[in-house]
Amino acid sequence: MAPIPITIVTGFLGSGKTTLILNLIPQLPKHYKLALLKNEFGDVAIDSQLASSAAISGVQELLNGCICCNLVGQLGDALEALRNDVSPDRIVIETSGSAFPATLAMEVNRLGRESGHYVLDGVIVVIDVENWKGYEDTSYTAKLQARYTDLIVFNKWEQVNERKYEDCLDRVGDLELPIAHVKSNKGHVDQSVLLGLDSSLAKNVTSLAVPHHHDEHGNDHTSDHHREVEVLSVSLSSEDPEPQGINLENLDKFLVSAPKDEIYRIKAIFKAASHPTSPSDGSVEAAVPREDDPLAEYILNWAFGRWTFTPLNTGSVNIEVGDRPLSSNSSTAERNILSMTVILARGEAERWKVRIESEGLIRQDEPSKKGKLKVKRKI
Repeated sequence: MAPIPITIVTGFLGSGKTTLILNLIPQLPKHYKLALLKNEFGDVAIDSQLASSAAISGVQELLNGCICCNLVGQLGDALEALRNDVSPDRIVIETSGSAFPATLAMEVNRLGRESGHYVLDGVIVVIDVENWKGYEDTSYTAKLQARYTDLIVFNKWEQVNERKYEDCLDRVGDLELPIAHVKSNKGHVDQSVLLGLDSSLAKNVTSLAVPHHHDEHGNDHTSDHHREVEVLSVSLSSEDPEPQGINLENLDKFLVSAPKDEIYRIKAIFKAASHPTSPSDGSVEAAVPREDDPLAEYILNWAFGRWTFTPLNTGSVNIEVGDRPLSSNSSTAERNILSMTVILARGEAERWKVRIESEGLIRQDEPSKKGKLKVKRKI
């Protein structure tokens, strides 16, 4: 069984963490099970009561302490309770305002290694631009914490002048570390940036392109999201009558070479003749090919320099490459091999489009066979 992805959301008190999560929920598929683990100071968890009313499948609370310090030993029990009681597709951990992400991320990684039940998908820090004075501390400790931050969400920036927002960017730059960052739209960030592709999300996918979203008031957030990131759509197909899989060695070179301040996420579904290996411990469950196709299918989820491969149950997924599903044995001349979405920082799409097209990072197993690689800029 695939491990449960865990997303950590942290930030100072009042930065907008709960709002970010509540804005995420309407973007998820109807039957997607999102569980929430909240860390509160004090005895009354008002935010948890709010979140539990918003179609979240289960909530666990760790009160009267900091989850990265004196409560870190309780994390495993809380995660296990959610896993057993809810069987969630994903767990979001929302920390108290004073928590540091490094200790928590290391503990999640430890629990994942020991149990095989969890995998860290991303660490998100929410910053209140209006009231936050910036990363004043550029010490070794501060840089260590920043190393475990995958994505900074600048919130409430609409309420300040451009100079104050630029000051926040400068303070992050002083840490001299590659950290991805986006601006929210009144607490809204597209789920394709916040979350990776997991097995349950893949069941609901008809295209790996960034979706078009409206909030409950009918406001379109897609254009705001488009200004923050750029998106490439990559597809690979083969005209050879023999089934062709992706070249895993070249794919690995692509994943290793992708800088996390230029590329935020890579999501793909692909066919392979052999099963890929995880960069962490080398173990990946082998997918079972279908009777009518000798190749197995896998989900790739690359997030901020880390990645996982998950076997795909092809019977429940229909991923389109162009106008044909990836999992079909079409009677047309082309056989589909890969469908990929690459989400990048602003200004990076054209350069990476050229690299993918020219450096052979995405190609089929047999280079002598004729393959068709298409790289299109969607946003």
